[in-house]
Amino acid sequence: MRKNIIRVVSVIIGAALGINLLPIIWRLLKIHSGFLIDTGLSGVINAVIGAIIFYFISLLVDDWIVARINKIENYLNKQTPSYLLFGALFTILGLVLANVLSIPLYRMNVALLNTALPIVLMITMGYLGFRIGTLRRDDWRKLFQLRRKENSLSEDKNGTDGQILNRRVDDNFRKYKILDTSVIIDGRVHDIAKTGFIEGTLLVPEFVVHELQLISDSSDSLKRARGRRGLDILNEMKSDDTISVKMYDGDFEGLTEVDTKLIKLAKLLDGIVVTNDFNLNKVCEFQNVPVFNINELANALKPEILPGESLHVTVVKSGTERQQGVAYQEDGTMVVVEDGQFYLNQSIDVIVTSALQTAAGRMIFAQPAHHNRGISDGKSTENHPKNNKNSKKNG
Repeated sequence: MRKNIIRVVSVIIGAALGINLLPIIWRLLKIHSGFLIDTGLSGVINAVIGAIIFYFISLLVDDWIVARINKIENYLNKQTPSYLLFGALFTILGLVLANVLSIPLYRMNVALLNTALPIVLMITMGYLGFRIGTLRRDDWRKLFQLRRKENSLSEDKNGTDGQILNRRVDDNFRKYKILDTSVIIDGRVHDIAKTGFIEGTLLVPEFVVHELQLISDSSDSLKRARGRRGLDILNEMKSDDTISVKMYDGDFEGLTEVDTKLIKLAKLLDGIVVTNDFNLNKVCEFQNVPVFNINELANALKPEILPGESLHVTVVKSGTERQQGVAYQEDGTMVVVEDGQFYLNQSIDVIVTSALQTAAGRMIFAQPAHHNRGISDGKSTENHPKNNKNSKKNG
């Protein structure tokens, strides 16, 4: 079907060029036949000759043209709607400008100036318009959004419209929250989204789903379980009517790393990357890409513990320093207990002495509560396991 269309178009182009150019060629070749020049049938004969020439040319190049058309279609299918919209608009503007500039050329009697030059001008201006529209589409979009906001402000001042103004993308609000593989497998983003604390749309790129599929097909049982958990969470989020989840089908052929694609997509859509990956977080900060880190959110939501507060913990192992013990709270916060080695596998009350916030989380330093009790409390330090141990040695 495409080849037939190419041949028909080639015949029409050949007939048009034959009517306009073949008489000039006959004069240059000093062929003054009446059937070819300045007769009633010369136009028809030249049109037929041009059509036949271009028909045979189309037979030679139709496969090449079809291959190029398929390549262009595949390229356009992978582009975003904004890319196609601004590309088409500015291409039309370029063609209109080329036609305006070609008006003086149409009035000239020189054949090359009134036919070939306008065609070259239209091709050039159309291409420049397409490039300007696609390369600077983010700037054009922001410009149009700014104009809309100015119009809304003027309407609100005149009392004609009392509705809430639409927020611009760069006014501390970004519509798309782009999820990476780690945060999907973690699963907490689903619970956070259900509470309504995440505005906008959760965007799941196709290349992230592909990575989850590769993980779920891994020979490692642990990785396979993590990948399947991520796919299950995606299905739960997709079926949840309380949150907005969309898929992004595009890809970046020149890039291989998923993290790099996520950053590129966030820049393209002016979105925010949602992740648990510490390294991806740092790269996003370096490239000025907004990022939400679920681990940082979890650490921020942990209750503040001040020195002097008491905790009830169970010492589960020895610490790295001498006589230290390590315990954990329900949220996973590590508690380092001084002299806690003497209370292994025991539940005791401790007093917080200090707290340290690190990139991995919060660490609390404490000491057993009886360290702060004096003899006036009616309790002697003789019952301390450390003293009991020393008394046994002395006995």
